[in-house]
Amino acid sequence: MTEASQTRITDKRMIKRLFSYLKGHTWSFILSIFMMLFSVGITIILPYLLGRASKLLGQTGSDFTEILIIVILYAVCVVAGAFFQYYQSIILQKIGQDIIFKIRQEVFSHIQSFSNDQFNKVPVGKLVTRVTNDTNTLSEMYTSVIVNLLKNIFTIIGVFVAMLILNARLTLLVLILSPLLVVISFIFRKFSRGAYREVRNNLTNVNAFLSENISGMKVTQVFNQEGKKRKEFRERNNALKKSSLKEIFIFGVFRPSIYVLYLLTTALVLWFGARTAIGEISFIPKVGYDLIITFTQYIDMLYNPLQQLAEQFNILQSAFASAEKIFAVLDTKPEIEDEEDAIELEDLNGEIEFKNVWFSYLPDEWILKDVSFKIKPKETVAFVGATGSGKTTILSLIVRNYDIQKGQILIDGINIRDLKRASLRKRIGQMPQDVFLFSGTILSNIQMREDDIRFEDVKQAAEYVNADKFIEKMPNDYHEEVRERGNNFSSGQRQLISFARTVAHKPKVMMLDEATANIDTETETLIQDSLKKMMNIGTMVIVAHRLSTIQHADKIIVLSKGEIVEEGNHQELLKQRGHYYKLYQLQMQDRIK
Repeated sequence: MTEASQTRITDKRMIKRLFSYLKGHTWSFILSIFMMLFSVGITIILPYLLGRASKLLGQTGSDFTEILIIVILYAVCVVAGAFFQYYQSIILQKIGQDIIFKIRQEVFSHIQSFSNDQFNKVPVGKLVTRVTNDTNTLSEMYTSVIVNLLKNIFTIIGVFVAMLILNARLTLLVLILSPLLVVISFIFRKFSRGAYREVRNNLTNVNAFLSENISGMKVTQVFNQEGKKRKEFRERNNALKKSSLKEIFIFGVFRPSIYVLYLLTTALVLWFGARTAIGEISFIPKVGYDLIITFTQYIDMLYNPLQQLAEQFNILQSAFASAEKIFAVLDTKPEIEDEEDAIELEDLNGEIEFKNVWFSYLPDEWILKDVSFKIKPKETVAFVGATGSGKTTILSLIVRNYDIQKGQILIDGINIRDLKRASLRKRIGQMPQDVFLFSGTILSNIQMREDDIRFEDVKQAAEYVNADKFIEKMPNDYHEEVRERGNNFSSGQRQLISFARTVAHKPKVMMLDEATANIDTETETLIQDSLKKMMNIGTMVIVAHRLSTIQHADKIIVLSKGEIVEEGNHQELLKQRGHYYKLYQLQMQDRIK
């Protein structure tokens, strides 16, 4: 999914895939095509009517009635053309917006299926760009380019046929400069795709940089790195500017070139036509001034679509560049998927077992080495050990955020690979150290938009974990606004909201990671009281640095360098005077200091 590893998609395959989204809108699209054909037909008739009217006006004793009929017919054609264009535009806008809605939903849903490891590899800003900027680029392609591209092609064909019918030799004169047009279009096509691809890559880099650095602005300010970050942003912004100017230059050269060809062709027709009309050129039959007027109108109608084709090709190239990136995301398979015969976990007793588990994030760099343990239903088990010993990894493996390389993980005796991930995670409550709160209210963050969880359930859960003590002091209690990432709450308050969220969803297994890290003493007391209560709900798996929070655990497993070195309850481990005893002594000394 990285830029370097993207597989280039051929135009044929790209078009086929983009057109597949028109399914369900076939009849509306066909109707817009018919409206477009009517509009093209009317457009081609107008120059002929204008030429006919000019011929009648140039004749002495012309019938005014016939001129009036032509004027009325011209006006009717103009109104009818406007009518068809209006309704065609409405239909296409609806189709386009429906398709873009569908693509955004598809991309976002697919991103949700990625594993934690995949999110670690790809900057969030790049994924945001795919869902927003790149889909917006596709929007114009569906709403205007596709049908108008066909319209311009049919217009060119229709005008050419009309000119042939009126005067074949004069038509051949119009085509004299067409080889130049083909050469210019070929050169434009060659250089434009690369330019658009470069613009999309640089835009993605800018968005990724902004997403990361705005989120980490506090750290930037703490270390006084604003100047360095401005320089880094200037470099990325400058790269985007240069690629955008390159794109503008390519298009800026192409369109005037087409316009010059249009002027030269018009001049040729006027010169030859005028000389033919006065009899100076004999190899072209004598033509009237009305035909010259009609041909100049048709030349405009021929080259105007060609200029529009350039602009539409401009949008099409940009859309293809964006589509490549969108399809690169959609074609990236989730690293962790349900097996074809995976089953629903209907109920959960809470028994967890690791059998000879080996796991690594990087090849041959083992985080867990032959780890085996068993947690009984409704048992509270804590994992302790030095940073990097594999404690948090165990929690991630239980809910299958990552897949192990060797061994087995069993839930109620069933291998978690045989279970559907959604049903597994639904019955396991996770309380991470870095609590993430969404923009909204306290109520919405506890409910997590679950309709089954009533307001009474939320209040009960908050009271159970002591979160009500600070929530009800808020001006709007449970309807208090939560800003982005919960920045208007303290770490302890966010943790208690996380506890309430977990309890409200009534899990059978609860997993807690570093609950009291960076928490003040008063909040730690509330959290410890909450933990004692939650231990009665079901199986609880705890990762903790502060040993005071796990002294009442049924079992404590001590990890060192990915291996289990000790196992037992608090008193048993102290008697062994091993790793756990040393950790406990160090923490007691720190508290005395």
